[in-house]
Amino acid sequence: MVVILGASSGSGETTVRLLADKGAKLVIASRREEKLRELADSLEGCTVAYKAADVVSYEEVKAVIDMAVELYGRVDVLYNNAGIMPTAPLIEGRRNEWQQLLDINVMGVLNGISAVLPVMVKQHSGHIIATDSVLGHHVYENSTVYCGTKFAVRAIMEGLRQEHRMDNIKSTIISPGNVATDLYQSIQSESARQAELDFRMPYARASRF
Repeated sequence: MVVILGASSGSGETTVRLLADKGAKLVIASRREEKLRELADSLEGCTVAYKAADVVSYEEVKAVIDMAVELYGRVDVLYNNAGIMPTAPLIEGRRNEWQQLLDINVMGVLNGISAVLPVMVKQHSGHIIATDSVLGHHVYENSTVYCGTKFAVRAIMEGLRQEHRMDNIKSTIISPGNVATDLYQSIQSESARQAELDFRMPYARASRF
C-alpha cells in the first residue's frame, strides 16, 4: 500500500489518480481536508483513506502512518510530495519564507522518513520517494534558498539509501522541471511570481494540444 503526503493537488493529485487507476491501496494526506475528501470521493472503485496533516508536524505525519498500518498492516511506499516554492533574491531578506522552506521542504521530508522508517525496517522492505527538483541539481538565481532545500532533499535521500540498503529499503527522488501546478502561488515576491508565470506559459499553451 502507498502513503502520499502532499496529495491534494498538482503532482500529488495526479499520482493519486494514476495509482488508484492501477488498483493501489492508498492513504492520502495534505493540509486541506476538503480537497482530500473531494479527491477521495471522485475515485470510484478503489481503496483510499485520507487524513489531514501538515508535514511540518511530526505528530500529524506519524498519525497518517499509524492509520495506514492500522488499516493495512504495513506501508510499502511513502511518497513525500509536499513542498512550497517561494522565491526571491537574497537581498530581500525574506527570512520568514526561508524558515517555511526549511520547515516544509526539508523537515517535512525528514518527518515522513522518521515516521515510516521503523515500520519499514520491521517489515524488512519499503520504498521512500521524495519530490526533488531540477533545482536540486542546479542553482538558479533568485531561487537560492529553494535550491538549497532541494539539494538537501537529494543529500538526505542518498544518505537514507546508504544507511538502509541492507534493510531492503529503497529511496528515490523525482526531479521534475517546470510543471503547471499551483506551486507558484507560494511565491510572495510579485516579480518572482510573474517571472515564473512567464516562464511556464509556453509549456501551458503546448500542453493544451
